[in-house]
Amino acid sequence: MSNLELDFSLSSDAQLVAGVDEVGRGPLVGDVVTAAVILDPACPIEGLNDSKKLSEKKRLVLAEAIRQNALAYCIGRATPEEIDELNILHATMLAMRRAVEGLAIQPGWVRVDGNRLPKWSYPSEAVVKGDSLYPEISAASILAKVERDADMLALDKQYPQYGFAAHKGYPTKAHFSAIAEHGVLPCYRKSFKPVRAIITQSDINE
Repeated sequence: MSNLELDFSLSSDAQLVAGVDEVGRGPLVGDVVTAAVILDPACPIEGLNDSKKLSEKKRLVLAEAIRQNALAYCIGRATPEEIDELNILHATMLAMRRAVEGLAIQPGWVRVDGNRLPKWSYPSEAVVKGDSLYPEISAASILAKVERDADMLALDKQYPQYGFAAHKGYPTKAHFSAIAEHGVLPCYRKSFKPVRAIITQSDINE
């Protein structure tokens, strides 16, 4: 059995397993995006894997298959304002909680990618590299990645001079150059050190 074969050992009609993952902790701009997915054991989806190991084309195909065949899925978010207020870790936990609580079917067990769990009442486990081990987490990884990338494409159309379609908001050299030239947009995470440094320098220069 491959480690990405459907594992429903904990599942029953009364105890369905949700996978949870996040995308967007590292970027300087936009929401941190999470997804929760409960797969249908009667409708296995071939090719699920950590979203980072898949091409964009493959992610889009799999995301549609997940939406069509999963028993339930939900996207959770935390805004730049919430990230600035709570810090990125706690904002991510909030977004995960929103994703699970938003599922049309509530799970009996939750598997979260990583080494931390949100504060919630769900029986759950944190699984390091879970997006490569459990298909429900892989599915969540894919949905979150596709959603977050769509955010960046929309932002790129609105502000093409920043290059969001290319760097997806991550702190690249080209991104820093764009911020230095065009300034900090309202959707930036102002508590993040590189953004805060640019704002501070701008204030000094005024």
